[in-house]
Amino acid sequence: MNANLYALFEAHFPDSGEQPFLLLPGGPVIHYDELAAASARIANALVAAGCRPGDRVAVQTDKHWEALALYLASLRAGLVYLPLNTGYQRTELAYFFADAEPRVIVCRPGAEGAIAALAPSATVLTSSAEGGSLPDAASGQDTSFATVARGPDDLAAILYTSGTTGRSKGAMLTHRNLASNALTLVEEWGFTRGDVLLHALPIYHVHGLFVAVHCALLSGSRMLWLPKFDAAEVAALLPHATAMMGVPTFYTRLLALPSFTRESCRNVRLFVSGSAPLLAETFAEFRERTGHTILERYGMTETGMNTSNPLHGARLPGTVGPPLPGVSIRIVGEDGAPVPPGSVGAIEVKGPNVFAGYWRMPEKTREEFTADGYFRTGDMGEWTPEGYVRIVGRAKDLIITGGLNVYPKEIEERIDAMDGVIESAVVGVPDPDFGEAVLAVVVARPGHALTEAGVVAALKADIASFKVPKRVHFVADLPRNAMGKVQKNVLRAEYGGG
Repeated sequence: MNANLYALFEAHFPDSGEQPFLLLPGGPVIHYDELAAASARIANALVAAGCRPGDRVAVQTDKHWEALALYLASLRAGLVYLPLNTGYQRTELAYFFADAEPRVIVCRPGAEGAIAALAPSATVLTSSAEGGSLPDAASGQDTSFATVARGPDDLAAILYTSGTTGRSKGAMLTHRNLASNALTLVEEWGFTRGDVLLHALPIYHVHGLFVAVHCALLSGSRMLWLPKFDAAEVAALLPHATAMMGVPTFYTRLLALPSFTRESCRNVRLFVSGSAPLLAETFAEFRERTGHTILERYGMTETGMNTSNPLHGARLPGTVGPPLPGVSIRIVGEDGAPVPPGSVGAIEVKGPNVFAGYWRMPEKTREEFTADGYFRTGDMGEWTPEGYVRIVGRAKDLIITGGLNVYPKEIEERIDAMDGVIESAVVGVPDPDFGEAVLAVVVARPGHALTEAGVVAALKADIASFKVPKRVHFVADLPRNAMGKVQKNVLRAEYGGG
């Protein structure tokens, strides 16, 4: 049996290919047969460009429906899909291309010259909602393509996640990883052919590309496909949806609209929140305003989804629910032994959803797995009396802002390299809109000409905007403990109030 993830999707397509799949507000309706034909043409074009099974295809494009066809085409051709955040800048892209060595890179029109200079051995193609060299190359290709046979442990995708040392790690996700997680979520969240999923997430990370899209594909349902999140547009479209997935920021911005009411949600059966902690007050306010209880779940780039509050049953604020079927979770102390409910420990995960390791980092992979095969998530949590997991913090100072991961070390290294800087510390502080906001505390040399605006401007030219600190504070010294370690907890307490 072919374990290629696309073969699984295709087996769940509606019998009538004319069933709508993507509903583009103000645009066309894309049917399942159109999606299949488009992915076949692109798969043929990728093969014509020299791609062979196992080759990487790196993609940094805006969200449009052909980008989804490109993802499916990569699967069909047995390629390894590498989605990249559209905010990544030159230095970040140079590292990804050197590390992954993609055969083909697909970017936005106008960026191909700069991209080609970073990866001279790759074929660079362009794609956007308005066209590009990839759709041009695909237009004359056949609308049929024999899906390449893949084994369960063959790679389907590589997603880069920032490292605490500043060096990003490529999480290798197999066809089995993605298929097992998707099948579980469709069952646990009750997706059926009658669902209409409002999709306003980006498609360069697990939440938007795998969790949301896979639920629709495996249930043969439809998606309202938005290029980005706009609160007013989402509120207007919600009466036509039965489900929505979002990051906490989506829900806080909807609640800020007076026009967002119970009537807006009259046909919705499920609101899912993830990628960052949902504040208890947001959970309560949303329920009061709409009558709906948001379902929180917990996942990672390396594992997909691990836990979920139940579709039918109590959804507890501040928790992410029990482990999903087939997923084993343990919370352990420093000695590696499980801790009792109510005690905080390190969260470890095992199951068919857990990734195959870090691309070209065998030592790092060994370091992150226990002897009996559990993945050390780096998250700290506890069991509630109900058997739910509560996430209480992160062992590695990870900041999650607007559902996107930021590791302080990467930002600190760049600030420390600026003229006039002695040292810096970057922390996450509570933010009602983004969950956490990035904040930098800088120790500058006497007589320096540094300003908050100058530091921010320099960083914006070098890294993705979501990583750039919202505020920069200048201090004489950073707080340290007896061992000389910077006390980031002190900084969070001092600046966390705004």
